[in-house]
Amino acid sequence: MTGRERLTEQGIAGLVFTAEMYGVQLDQLAVVLGVAPERARGVAARWRELGYAESARLGPGPPWVWVTRPGLAACGLRYTAVPPALSRLAHIRAVTSVRLALQATAGYQQARAYWRGERRLRAGCRVGIRHHLPDGEVHWPDDASVPWAGECWAIEAELTRKTVARTAAIMRELLSRTGDYGCPAADAVVPGRPPRHARALYLCSCAALPTVTRARAELGPLGGRIEIRDLPADAPFPVPLGARGAVGGGGR
Repeated sequence: MTGRERLTEQGIAGLVFTAEMYGVQLDQLAVVLGVAPERARGVAARWRELGYAESARLGPGPPWVWVTRPGLAACGLRYTAVPPALSRLAHIRAVTSVRLALQATAGYQQARAYWRGERRLRAGCRVGIRHHLPDGEVHWPDDASVPWAGECWAIEAELTRKTVARTAAIMRELLSRTGDYGCPAADAVVPGRPPRHARALYLCSCAALPTVTRARAELGPLGGRIEIRDLPADAPFPVPLGARGAVGGGGR
């Protein structure tokens, strides 16, 4: 019996989701699996028994779960088996929250849209190529019954404040790109070709919102292809009952 046969379809989907996001916290894994937190804890324990995942308390809030080398092999994924970077925990959680919020919308489900995350984008890039990768892409099928059928959106989760100049430069890069990530450098930006990202969706914390808004204004007409929204309410680390003050964590 292979490893895949020892997991349910739901379990395989959850393991793939966890791998693509570098790792997830237990409360978010429960949402992914559509089960109560205690049930998610049991699923994570089963994954550990099979050698497919590890878990530990890496920062504020519930434990993190990430996929091991055997787990990646069982899913047919070629990512490097490492725990999520401590400096990126807050950002990974925020991006996961954004992905879950988008996937929960009726429009996303009815259109059969799909998410292509930064880890997958990075895996397709050649070593030494330096460019900005979005936190994710949402692809809308050509036959979807939505006005934006056939579009690809760049998704950015912004927790911390960058400079306006840096943010505007990233926006221009996202909106001017014509080729897929991992394509030859000469195809990345080709005049006359349609842009890869029809629009960029920025989901911002209160701290990042002013800078992102000002950066969009710097783009002039190009800024019309950028949408700005608030981060989902569950994007920050959960605050324990009775805790005082804000919970800190690494941001992007």
